[in-house]
Amino acid sequence: MSFFEVWAAGGLAVLIYMTLIWIASVIKRDASIVDIFWGLGFVVLSVVYFILAEDGYTGRKLLILALVGMWGLRLSGYILARNWGHDEDPRYQNWRRQYGKNYWWISYFQVFLLQGAIMWLISATLLAAHYFDAPDALTPLDILGAMLWTIGFFFEAVGDWHLKRFKANPDNAGQVLDSGVWSYTRHPNYFGDAAQWWAYYLIALSTGWGALTIFGPALMTYLLINVSGVAMLERSMKQKPKYADYIARTSAFFPRIPKT
Repeated sequence: MSFFEVWAAGGLAVLIYMTLIWIASVIKRDASIVDIFWGLGFVVLSVVYFILAEDGYTGRKLLILALVGMWGLRLSGYILARNWGHDEDPRYQNWRRQYGKNYWWISYFQVFLLQGAIMWLISATLLAAHYFDAPDALTPLDILGAMLWTIGFFFEAVGDWHLKRFKANPDNAGQVLDSGVWSYTRHPNYFGDAAQWWAYYLIALSTGWGALTIFGPALMTYLLINVSGVAMLERSMKQKPKYADYIARTSAFFPRIPKT
């Protein structure tokens, strides 16, 4: 199969995957369950690419499959635990009120197919790492990618863990988390997520042809900073009285030593 045939097969897998999740959301009347399945969707795509890209270098295929698997499963598991027992996310509740009784089918296009299309586009970077067979050995770029992934995974996983512990303490109500990795960046989880996607790109780049898939990590980073991540959270957090001080001393995205 050609690169584009395998990529098209991934698109079909995403269509089936997101349609099944949409059906579950209609039954549950909770469109926000899509957030749980975002990371897992890339794991599904990586498995599809691993199977269909038969000529790719096995060592690189196993590396990218393992890294994507650990990232996606951790992220989906974390969001599942965080949202368990809670009502639909307010963002989706607002859309449900806006569209009324028609939201059940509008959500299929507005939420599920849109996210599925974005997921499929971004996954081209993963496919590049799976598909191409040269070089038939791990390169310094592969090793550098694995190292960058480790840094990103640390910031994302530890950031989520710190945030979970912080919110579990009722004494922290109305306070700002500014310790641990949160003292180096106001959004360690989003920085870590972006870093891991650039790590996948470095691994894909080691094949040579992977350079053409730079739009994958670039799109993911743009979404994390300007759409669903940093920008959206900053708008809500700025209402907290201590957040202005936090902004003054802490980097918005890239980690650095906090100002005194």
